[in-house]
Amino acid sequence: MSGTRKCSVPATPEAAALTVAPLPRTATFATLALTALAPAVPAAAQEPEPIPAGVAPPPGPYAPGVDVVHYEVEVGLGLGVLWFEGATEVRVAVESADPTLPLDFTGLAVDEVTLDGAAVEFRHEEGVLYVPLDGRAPGDTVGVAVRYQGVPDDGLIIRENVHGEPSAFVDNWPNRTRFWLPSVDHPADKATVRYTVHAPVEWKVIANGHLTGEPTPTPPDAIGPEGERRSWIWEVGVPISPYNMVIGAADLTVTTIGLAACGQAPASPREDGCVEVTSWIYPQDVERAEPSFRRAAEMVDYFTDLIGPFPFEKLANVQSATRFGGMENASAIFYSEQGIANGRNMEGTVSHEIAHQWFGDAVTESSWHHLWLSEGFATYFGALFFEAADGVDDFRALMEQSRWRVVGSPDVERPIYDPEEQDLFALLNVNNYPKGGWVLHMLRGILGDDVFFAGIREYYARHLHSAVLTDDFRAVMEEASGRDLEWFFRQWIYEPGFPTFETDVEWAPGQGSGDGAVRLTVRQVQRESWPAFRVPMEVELEVDGAPIRRSIVVEGRETTVTLEGIAGEPTSVVLDPDGWVLKGLG
Repeated sequence: MSGTRKCSVPATPEAAALTVAPLPRTATFATLALTALAPAVPAAAQEPEPIPAGVAPPPGPYAPGVDVVHYEVEVGLGLGVLWFEGATEVRVAVESADPTLPLDFTGLAVDEVTLDGAAVEFRHEEGVLYVPLDGRAPGDTVGVAVRYQGVPDDGLIIRENVHGEPSAFVDNWPNRTRFWLPSVDHPADKATVRYTVHAPVEWKVIANGHLTGEPTPTPPDAIGPEGERRSWIWEVGVPISPYNMVIGAADLTVTTIGLAACGQAPASPREDGCVEVTSWIYPQDVERAEPSFRRAAEMVDYFTDLIGPFPFEKLANVQSATRFGGMENASAIFYSEQGIANGRNMEGTVSHEIAHQWFGDAVTESSWHHLWLSEGFATYFGALFFEAADGVDDFRALMEQSRWRVVGSPDVERPIYDPEEQDLFALLNVNNYPKGGWVLHMLRGILGDDVFFAGIREYYARHLHSAVLTDDFRAVMEEASGRDLEWFFRQWIYEPGFPTFETDVEWAPGQGSGDGAVRLTVRQVQRESWPAFRVPMEVELEVDGAPIRRSIVVEGRETTVTLEGIAGEPTSVVLDPDGWVLKGLG
C-alpha cells in the first residue's frame, strides 16, 4: 500500500458524510459514538464492543491445528443504511485431533454458528469466535458457518463518498478483516474465496477474482436490507491472505484500459489467457482519473516480463474509501477517493500497487514484522517501471528522493525487522518502504542485473501463493549468486542505520608514467550505536580531466586501500558515483 494513515468511519444519514480528524495511535473505533442511526438495525443480539485494530499477534503459530482453505462469503447491503448482514462458511482442513477453530471476529452480532450444518456451541471473547471441532481428526475437512449482522466498526466502510453519494468498501490492512468477515485474520493463512454480494441496483460491485456471470435480481428473502437489489458473484481461484479479501459497491463507471500479460496469466478465465485491466471510478472523476491509470496495462506487461506470470484473474483499479493512498488488494486495487477526486496524478502509486500483485499478494510475508518483503519490494519494483519506461535518469531521481527520506528519518534508529513494535500501523514507516527498496537496489548493485533478476524470478516462482520470511528470500539469492549473503542481510535488515563516509586522499607519484598510486582512507562516521557496515562499491577519481574507476570494499570504522597505476594527482574523488549504496555523506 502507499500513503499515510487516515481514519474513516461510517456516517449517519442525518449528518451526511461525517468527517473525523485522525485519531491518536492508541485510539480505536470504539471511541467513536454513532448516534441517530436510521433506518435502525433489525432486532438482534447485542453487538459487542470492538477490539483495537492493528495489534501485533504474539509469536508462534497463529491458529494451530487448523488451516482455512476456502471462504464462502455472502453479504447483503442496502441503500441509505449503515448495517449489513453476512453469512460466511469457513472451510477448514483439520491438522490435529479435536482442535478449536479460532475465528477473528469483532463488533458484530452473531446470530448462529453451525458445524457441517448442525448448530454448535461456541465462545465469543475478546474479538475471537472459538468453535470446537470435537471428533475431527487430521485429514478431515469441515465447514463452519456464521450468520451475523450489525453496523461494522471498521473494515467494511459504509458511508457517503467524497461526492456525498452512498458507498460500501472494504479496507482490511493489516488485520481489520475481522470487523466484517469471520476469518483467521493472519497473512500466512491463505485461502480461496467466493463472494455473493446483494447490493442496490444503482451500484456496481467489485471484488477479488473474476465475475462468474452477469448480476441477477436478488430474491426478496436474501440477507440484507429491503429494496431492489442485484446479486453479484465473484470467485477467487487462487489462495489469498484475508487482508486482501475485499468487496466494493457504489455508483462506478467501468473503463477497460487494456489487455495485458496475454498467455502469461494462468489464473485468467479468458479464452485468450489475457488479463483485463480496468478502472472503476465515480462518474464525476472519470476524466481526472485517466492520467493516473493510462499506463496500468503497460505496467502489468512490464512486471510480467521482469518477474513472472501475472498471478490473478484480472486487475481492477478502484476509487474507494480506503484510508491509504492505495491498497493492493489482490486483483482489485483500491485507491484514495480524495486523491482521485482532487485530480492528483497517482501514477507512482499505481505502479507501486501493481507491483504488489507479485510481492505482497502472491508472495506474502508470513509475519507482519517482515513487511519489507511486501512494501520494500513494491517500492523498488514500482520505481523500476519508470527506469524502463522513462529512462535511467528518472529512476535515479526517484532513488535519490528515497535516499533523502531514509537519511532524514528517525525511523532508521530501529532496524527494518523490528519485532518489538506491537502497533502494526507503525510498521508503515521509512524502514519498510524506501529503506527496504534500497536494500534491493544495493543487492542488485552487488550481484549485477543478470544474477539479481534471475534470483528474483526464482524467488517468485518458488514461493508463488505462499508465505515467506526474509531468510527464504536470502536463501534463493544465495543459490542464484553462489555467495554467502548472511553479512548483507544481517547489517541491512537486522541492524539500524546506514553508513556515513569521510575520505582522505594521498597521491604518491611513481618513477615512470602511469605507475603512481593513491592511498585512499575511508572512515565510517555514522552514530556509534549503528554498526560499521561492509560496503562493496566503486570509487571514481578524476585525473587530468578523465575519470578512473576502481572497485573497493569498505569494512570497519576505517579502511585504507592503495589504488595502483594512477598517473597523476586526482582533482576529485567520488565514492559510489552511480548511486548504488544507501549512505549519508560526512
